[in-house]
Amino acid sequence: MVTSQPFEEELESVGLTDWDAFLDRVWALDIGDAKSVRAALDEGQQYIADAFRHGESITRLVRARCEVVDAVLVHAWRELVATDSACLVAVGGYGRNELLPQSDIDLLVLYQHNQLDTVGPALEGFFTYLWDLGLEIGHSVRSPAECAELAADDITIMTNLMESRVLVGDPALFARMRATTSAEHVWSSADFFNAKVKEQAARHERYDETAYKLEPNVKESPGGLRDIQTIAWVAKRQFAAHTLDGLVDYGFLSRREFSELHRGQAFLWRVRFALHMLTGRNENRLLFDHQIQIAQLLGYHDAENTLAVERFMQRYYRNIKALSALNDVLLQLFSEAILHATDDERPRPINDRFQARHGFIEATHDKVFVETPGALLEIFYLMETRPGLSGIRARTLRLLRRDRRLIDDNFRNSIHCRRLFTEILRQRSGVTRALRRMNRYGILGRYLPKFGQIIGRMQYDLFHTLTVDEHTLFVIRNMRRLAIPRFNDELPFASELMQGLNKPQILYIAGLMHDIAKGRGGDHSELGAEDAREFCQAHGISSDDTELVCWLVRRHLLMSMTAQRRDINDVQVVNEFAREVGSRERLDRLFLLTICDIRATNPDLWNSWKESLLTDLYNNTRRALERGLDDPLDRDELIAETRSAAAAMLTRAGVNTPHFKNLWARFDPEYFLRHSPDEIARQTKAIITHGDDKNPLVSITDIPEQGTTLFVYTQDRDYLFGVTTGVLAQLGLSVLDARINTTSDDYTLDTYVIAEGDGHPIRDAYRRSEVESALVAAIADPAVESIDVTRRQGRRNQYFNVPTQIYFTQATERDCTVMEIMTADRPGLLSIIGDVFHRCGILLETAKIATIGERAEDVFFITDRQQMAIRDDDVLRELRDVMTAELDQSDS
Repeated sequence: MVTSQPFEEELESVGLTDWDAFLDRVWALDIGDAKSVRAALDEGQQYIADAFRHGESITRLVRARCEVVDAVLVHAWRELVATDSACLVAVGGYGRNELLPQSDIDLLVLYQHNQLDTVGPALEGFFTYLWDLGLEIGHSVRSPAECAELAADDITIMTNLMESRVLVGDPALFARMRATTSAEHVWSSADFFNAKVKEQAARHERYDETAYKLEPNVKESPGGLRDIQTIAWVAKRQFAAHTLDGLVDYGFLSRREFSELHRGQAFLWRVRFALHMLTGRNENRLLFDHQIQIAQLLGYHDAENTLAVERFMQRYYRNIKALSALNDVLLQLFSEAILHATDDERPRPINDRFQARHGFIEATHDKVFVETPGALLEIFYLMETRPGLSGIRARTLRLLRRDRRLIDDNFRNSIHCRRLFTEILRQRSGVTRALRRMNRYGILGRYLPKFGQIIGRMQYDLFHTLTVDEHTLFVIRNMRRLAIPRFNDELPFASELMQGLNKPQILYIAGLMHDIAKGRGGDHSELGAEDAREFCQAHGISSDDTELVCWLVRRHLLMSMTAQRRDINDVQVVNEFAREVGSRERLDRLFLLTICDIRATNPDLWNSWKESLLTDLYNNTRRALERGLDDPLDRDELIAETRSAAAAMLTRAGVNTPHFKNLWARFDPEYFLRHSPDEIARQTKAIITHGDDKNPLVSITDIPEQGTTLFVYTQDRDYLFGVTTGVLAQLGLSVLDARINTTSDDYTLDTYVIAEGDGHPIRDAYRRSEVESALVAAIADPAVESIDVTRRQGRRNQYFNVPTQIYFTQATERDCTVMEIMTADRPGLLSIIGDVFHRCGILLETAKIATIGERAEDVFFITDRQQMAIRDDDVLRELRDVMTAELDQSDS
C-alpha cells in the first residue's frame, strides 16, 4: 500500500518480503548467460524501486542494491578471474554498503607484488563483462604498497581505502593494504582531521556557505550527505568506529543526537534515491525540474497557503539545518579529542557562567542554562562583545541544544531576556554572526516563534532564491556591510547614508520583521507590521521608533515598486512618492532597506541600472522633501534646469550652440524629463557628429553608474520597437528599460538600458560593435518587419504555467494609458509585444521592464496614433484579446 504521509521517519520493512528468494536466484545465475544477468539486475532495480514506493526503510534499500551487485560481482570474479594472487575490494560508498539506484560502483583490485602480468588478462575480461552488463564501474588496480604510496599523497584516495570491504579473493592482501595505510604509517589522525575540515570548508565555500538555495545539492551542499560522511570518516580514522552509532559508545554522540543524525541521513537518502529514480542517472542536484515530482513521490500534499512542494522543501531545509548544527558539535568534539587531547590550557573566566578556552566560549558547568535560562541569549551577546571568541565549544553547544526547550513564554516575557536580545541588535559588530548562530542552533526561532514559522520556508518560483529565514538574515548582513567602512567601495552612496544613521538597530529590526509573515495568507506586509509593533512594544522601543519600524515593514516594497513600475522621471510620480514617504528619516531607511532586500532576494536582480533607478528616485524625492510638500516640483522648472545643465556640458565639449539648440527645437519636451543632462549631452553630440539623417545612428555606451545604454536615432518606421528588441533578444541581451521619444519631423530617439543575459553590462568593445552592426542592418532594411528569435527558453522556466494577465489604467501624470502585462518570460517577448502594438495602431512612449523569476511583469505607457490616451473600452478590450492570444500562443 502506497504511503499517504511524508516519510519523516524510517519505516518497518514492508516492501522486500521476497527479497531473499530473489537473491538466491541471482546467486544461481549462469554468469555466461549475460542476458539473464542483465535481466536480473534490472529486476532488482525494479524490485527496489517498488519497495521504495511502498514505504520500505531506506536504510534497507541502500543495502539491498549492494546485495544484488555483490552477488553478480562475486559470481563473475569466481568464474572469470579465479586467482589467489588478487582480491576484489569495494571502496567508497559501495564499500560502506550504500548504493542508490544510479550510484557509481567503485572497485579496487589488490594484487600481489609482481603478479599483475599474471592476473591482467583475466581482469580485462572481468571488467569488460561488467561494462557489458551496463554497470557503472569505476576501478583501480594496485598492490598494497602502491595503495600506501598514493594514499600518502591524496586524501581522497586515503578516504576511499578507509571505506573498503573485501568482496572476494585473498583476504591477506586486504589486511596488508589496511595495515600499510593505517594512521601509524600515513595520515595520522590529526593530519587526517585537519585535511577533512579544510576539505569541508572549501566545499561549503563553493556553495556560498549555504544550502538554502533554490536547487541545493543533496550530497555536497552544507548540511548534506557529505557532511555526515565527513563525521564518519574522522570517527573511523580516530576511533575505528565503523558506524555512526559507534560514536555513542565513545561518548561523542548522545542517543538523542544519534537518532537525529540517523533520521536526517535517512531523509536525505530518500530524497537522493527519488532523484536517481526520476532521472535515471547519478543526480545529486535537487533541481527545480524534479522538486514537485519528489514531493508527490514522498507523500506530500498541498495545505492551506502552502504547496506540497513547499512543504517538502521546508522539511528538506530544516533537515540540513539540524545536520549542520550536529556537524558543528561533532567536529569540535573531534578537534578537542584529536588536536587538544593533551592540552591542559587553563580557561579564562568571563563571568560566573562562562569562560574562554582555545578561543571558544564554554559554560562553567553543565547546569548553566537550567539555572540561568537567560544565558541562552547571553552567550551570543558575549561573543559579539569579545572579538577574540571564534565560536562555542562543543560541550557547551550540546548543552545549548539540549536546554533550548527552556525558551518558553516566561523566557520571552522576561525583561532581562528582552534587554539581552535588544543589546545583540545594538552592537557595532557581530550582529549578523550572532543572528546566524542563533538561527543555526535553534534559538532564534524559539525566541521569536513567528520567525520559527518561516525557517526553511521557500516559495516555489524563480524569483526568491533563498528560504525566507536565510533571505532575512542576508538582508541584515547587507545592512551590516553598509555600516562597515571597509566595504564602502561596494555601494559608496548607500554606505555613506548607513554610516550616518542614528540608531541603526531600528533598521535591523525592520529587516528582521519585513518578511516574517510570509506564508500565513493575507498581505505579509500588513501582517508583518502588526508583528513588528508587538515586538517593538515588548522590547521597550520608543513609540516614535516603533511607528518608524512598522511603516518600514508595511511599505518595504513601495520604493522598488515605484522605481520599477512607475515613470520616475515624471514630477507628479515623484511628488506622490514624496507625500507617501513624508520625511527624510523614512526616505533614508526605506532606500537602505530596499537595496538590502533586493540584493538578498536574488543575486541576478541587482545591477548598476537598478542601483541608478533607486538612487535617482531617492535624490528626486529628497529634493521634493527639501522644497516642502506644499511646494511640489514643477515640470517646466525641471525641464529648464535639465536643458541648462546639458547645454553647459555641450558648450564645454566645444559643440556649437546654434547646432544643438536647432536640434533641440525638434525634440518633445518629455525628452528632457526622461533623460539626465549628461545623457542628453552625449546623445546630442552623437547626432551632430553622425551628421547623416538618412542612415540610422546606433550607439552603445557603458556607463559605470548606470550600466550599458543603447541609443537609436533614425527616421521613425513601422515595427521599430519590435525589430530592435528582437535583435537584442536574438543576441542574448536583456532589455532593462526603454524610453521612446519622437521629434516633430518623425525621427525617433530611443534609449534602452541593456545587459547580457547574466545581468552584467557589455564591457567588451567587440561585443558592442557586434550589437551595433546587427541593429543598423536590421533597422536600415525596410523589408525587416520582425525578427525570428530562435534562442531557447531557460530550463527552469518551462516548468511554470504563467497565464497572461493584462490590466489598463489611465495615467494621472500625463495623457497616456498604462498597460501592465504579466506573462511567462521568454526570449523575444518584447519583440512580440512590439509587433502587436504596431498591428493595433499603438504608440509606445516608455517601457518599464521587470523579470520576476519565471514571470515578466512589464509596464508600457502607450497612446493612440494621435499621441492621446486610449479611453475607448472597445479598443482596449481588442488590444488585450490580441495581445493575450499572441503571448499565450508563443509560450506554448
